[in-house]
Amino acid sequence: QVQLVESGGGLVQAGGSLRLSCVASGRTFSNYDMGWFRQAPGKEREFVASVNWSGGNTDYADSVKGRFTISRDNAKNTVYLQMNSLKPEDTAVYYCAAIITGWGTSVRVSDYDYWGQGTQVTVSS
Repeated sequence: QVQLVESGGGLVQAGGSLRLSCVASGRTFSNYDMGWFRQAPGKEREFVASVNWSGGNTDYADSVKGRFTISRDNAKNTVYLQMNSLKPEDTAVYYCAAIITGWGTSVRVSDYDYWGQGTQVTVSS
C-alpha cells in the first residue's frame, strides 16, 4: 500500500508562485513514476506534469509548460511541483499520483495506481 500526502496549496494572487509537495510512504519510492493532476469544479481531472523514477524525464501539459516545474527527491520520498506565474485558470484541487508498475509515466488518470487526497490552489485575479 502506498500513501501520498500533498501539501503547499493555498491562496495566491495572479502572477504569484506556490510550491506543492507530495510525500510518499514506502521504501521503494525511487521505483515509482509520479504525476501531478488537477481538477477544477465541474471539470474532469486533468494531467499537469509527470516525472519518471529517476527524475530524468519530465512531461508537462501545454497549459503549464514554461511556468510549472516538476522535480523529485528520492532520498526524501518527495515529489514537488513549483508553480510560477500563476493564473486564475490554474485554480483547482491538485493531486499527486503514483505508478508503481514500472511502465513509465502517463498523462492518463486511469494509468495511475495511487492518489493523494489533494490540496487546494486558488489564484485570485
